[in-house]
Order: sequence, then C-alpha cells, then structure tokens
Amino acid sequence: MKIAFVSNSKSIHIIRWANAFAERGNDVSVISCANDVETDGKPYNDNVKIISLKFATPLGYYLNAGQLKRIVKREKFDVINVHYASGYGTLGRKAKLKNALLNIWGSDVYDFPYQSAFKMRVIKKNLSYYRYVASTSFCMAEQAKKLVGREYFITPFGVNTELFKPMPEFKPQDKIIFGTVKTLSPKYGITDTVKAFIKLVQRLTAEGHNKLADKLYYEIYGQGEQKEEIQKLIGGNGMSDKIKLCGYVPNNRLPEIYNRFTVSNSNSIRNSESFGVAAVEAMACGIPVQVSDADGFVEVVENGVTGLIAPKGDIDAIAENMYTLLMNDDLRERMGKAGIERVKALYDWQNNVDTMEKIYRKSEN
Repeated sequence: MKIAFVSNSKSIHIIRWANAFAERGNDVSVISCANDVETDGKPYNDNVKIISLKFATPLGYYLNAGQLKRIVKREKFDVINVHYASGYGTLGRKAKLKNALLNIWGSDVYDFPYQSAFKMRVIKKNLSYYRYVASTSFCMAEQAKKLVGREYFITPFGVNTELFKPMPEFKPQDKIIFGTVKTLSPKYGITDTVKAFIKLVQRLTAEGHNKLADKLYYEIYGQGEQKEEIQKLIGGNGMSDKIKLCGYVPNNRLPEIYNRFTVSNSNSIRNSESFGVAAVEAMACGIPVQVSDADGFVEVVENGVTGLIAPKGDIDAIAENMYTLLMNDDLRERMGKAGIERVKALYDWQNNVDTMEKIYRKSEN
C-alpha cells in the first residue's frame, strides 16, 4: 500500500506507526505542518518520506489545506491516516480528505471540545466528517460517542514484546526503586506521586523499617514545564537524596529503565490519559504497576492482578498502594507475571499493527 500519515512527524507514536508499515514493505509518507517536521531523520525508517507543508500550526491547520489537497492528488495514496481530531483533523477536513481514517488521541475528545463552544463545533464536525474513525481504547471511543454517535474502530497502541521484556540484569541489587516515565506536566500527577512517596518513607521510618527506607528511591524520567516545581517540592521536603529527576530518556532505552523499577507509578489526574502506554510498557517488563483511575489505566490495568489502582489525586490512597506493593514480595511477583500475560494477549505491537492494517484495507481509496 501507499500510505500517508497526516500528523506531527515528531511524535513518537507517529514514528512507530510509520516505521511499522514501512518495515512491512509499504510506501509510507508523513505529512506535517512546517513546525511539526522531524528534521532529524534518524528516528524514521529510511523508506519513510517526510513531507513539509508550508505553514506552521495553528494557522497551518487551515492555510495548508490547498497544498495538502494537491499533494494527495499528485501522490495517489491508497490510504490516508489523519491523527488527532482537533488540529490535523481540521486540516484533513478542509483538504476534503473524506475517505481518510481519522485517529483520535485523548485530549482532542476529552479536553479540547469543552474549552469553548467553537472548539466543540470543530470536533463534532471533524468526527462526523471522516468515513472512518479509530480510537486506541474502548474508553476513549465511549467518550467520543458522547460527542458524535458513530462507529469507532479500536486500534490499541501496544508494545514490542521482543524489546519490552524482563531483563533482570538491569535491576539494582542494593536499591528498591519506584519509578515514573512521563512528561513533567501537571496533568500527569507527578507531584501527587512525589507526595505519596514522601508519606511512604515517613511511614516506614515511623514503623521502624529503617533499613528498608534506606534502600528506597523514586526515579522520574522525562522533561517538561513542571520540572522546577517538582524539584522545589523534592528539595523542600529534604528528599533530594531519595527522589531523582533523571531527565529525558530515548525510547530505545525504556526497556532498560523499566527493568530498574520495583514498581512503576503513573498517577495522571485527567481521563485524557486515554491509553496507559506507560503501564503497558512496565507490565511487559514484568513490573507491577501503581496507577490512578484515569480511564486509560482502568482499561489496561487489572486491579489487584497486574497492579493497584488509586482514585485520581488521592495521595493517601497512592501511598497505601505503594506500601502494599513494597511490603509484599509474592504479590509483586504474581502481578509481574500476570502483567506479561496480559500484554501478550492484548497489547502485542505486531498484533496491533495487524489490526490497523485490516482497517487500512477497508479504507483504501
């Protein structure tokens, strides 16, 4: 097939989808607004073509419509896959790409439409316009149906289980590490996890588990606008030796990072966490997870089986879950094994690509 992705070419999700289809022998292009073009071609397969539109976002979602329409007419793509219902969804509609497949992502249906009456109209138009629409999770599809009742294909965004797998050699012998891999942004609830971890350390000390407390650390991997706030929270509580901001880590190192963890923590405070990729990645590595009840986590994590779920923003409940997992080796081992089985059954990347390919066959022009 000759496939075009219309989206931000810098997104790791688009990189993974484009590479997956290029590796299967398809002719793949990624078309992006000027400021969304991946200038470093290294993340992409050599057979993926990056096409830059003239104008940058956000005006580019409107001004690039004519150029995009001409490119599509010239290239004669078999499949056009537009990602993100708000910005690029608008661009695809303005370019009259009615037969394209639109993928919704999360905040475009959970947050964006509720910011103004204008944005609500835009999303409803976009969800209604495309012949095919896909969601990475059932919960996000249900949210989208509240906006526009129609058929939504489910296309999970899983992991490569040949890369994300247990690797005991990366597990530190002298440390117990709780860990988070997330953008440092308020919606991901990292400050809640930091506060819960502090409560955990204080509880261990109060209960006389000093040796255990001494071995306990919390590592946070990612970058973002909340870095300074989180660092102040850590330092202000005298936890600089226990909680570390480890910065950005490239995708190819994530399996190693997850395998450092004893428990993986993800406590997003918004339901726009519509597919719990971080939880799936950790479970694939045999790591039990502690997560919030954001919609995406509730769907991918089986509470009490592959991890423990706490109410969003409930620091005491998060700390209690951390304590339960820390103090029960057998529970962690059972959850780790159950997590691997769940990922292989539902979220194996190659199976997910197979699912998307079937939908592409339906939507071929």
